[in-house]
Amino acid sequence: MPEARQSILQSIGNTSMLVLRKIVPKSAARILLKLESENPTGSMKDRAALATVEAAEADGRLRPGGSVVEYTGGSNGVSLALVCAVKGYPVRIVTSDAFAREKLDHMELLGARLEIVPSESGRMTAKLTRDMVEAASILAREPGTYWPDQLENTDQIAAYHKMAEEIWAQTDGRVDAFVQSVGTAASIRGVGESLRRRNASIRIVAVEPAESAVLSGGPSGAHKIDGVGAGFVVPLWREGTAERIERVSTDEAVAMAIRLSREEGLFAGTSTGANVIAALRVADDLGPDAAIVTLMCDTGMKYLSTPLFRAHTRRRDAHAE
Repeated sequence: MPEARQSILQSIGNTSMLVLRKIVPKSAARILLKLESENPTGSMKDRAALATVEAAEADGRLRPGGSVVEYTGGSNGVSLALVCAVKGYPVRIVTSDAFAREKLDHMELLGARLEIVPSESGRMTAKLTRDMVEAASILAREPGTYWPDQLENTDQIAAYHKMAEEIWAQTDGRVDAFVQSVGTAASIRGVGESLRRRNASIRIVAVEPAESAVLSGGPSGAHKIDGVGAGFVVPLWREGTAERIERVSTDEAVAMAIRLSREEGLFAGTSTGANVIAALRVADDLGPDAAIVTLMCDTGMKYLSTPLFRAHTRRRDAHAE
């Protein structure tokens, strides 16, 4: 048997990969889903949080006795709270009522202090993002405070280079496209850069909310896909990051998340639903000889109080009647 780990942080990464079998048409490419829900907090953001904290420790931006402040839609805050709990740093999180209550509760249970920025009717907008960033910047002025500033932080990209190496090994280098929704853009940049170094012909496909499709030239708007679609072109996004950008609506993302649960036994959040919708479009174009990798960004257990779960409940009740 493998030796016992010395820290929960050693459980971050090296997640499994699963072939989707029921929702993918036989005429389409294979879709492989990397199960980031296996990370300790149930989210791919554990990778980024660990990378940013350890980079700051290494160069002195975060010193013993210091503290951490960050703005977040939830998952990154939970991940930072976990890392800081293990390493002994107090952490303050600026977040909003627009995000799943489960995420906010999880952060507090891990010891984080929360500052809640009110949203417009519980929706994600560009104004909300900017308000959260401003609130975090004020808290970060306190002496001894490290502010990762996730929209600007390039340290996290290295975490996704490691993810790409896992993908390459798990597919034995047989991957034709990588599909990922854009939040900070760190994951699509990091995975895309590393995979392209291996094979320049791999297609990188970005996913954004149809209601706020700013990367593909649309207007900023409001949506309910947690963790993605900041409402403006994020600083880490670069021209050429992706060859193709897919727009997916909140309703499409929710419906696919429910299908994944019912048909594949995978309980995921709306960003995963958006990823799979986009991957199916690419799979239809590439045909049955190709392989597409996308991410199960997190577990649906983070969203039991959200419209995702309520839609599932309404559907269940309608069937019962």
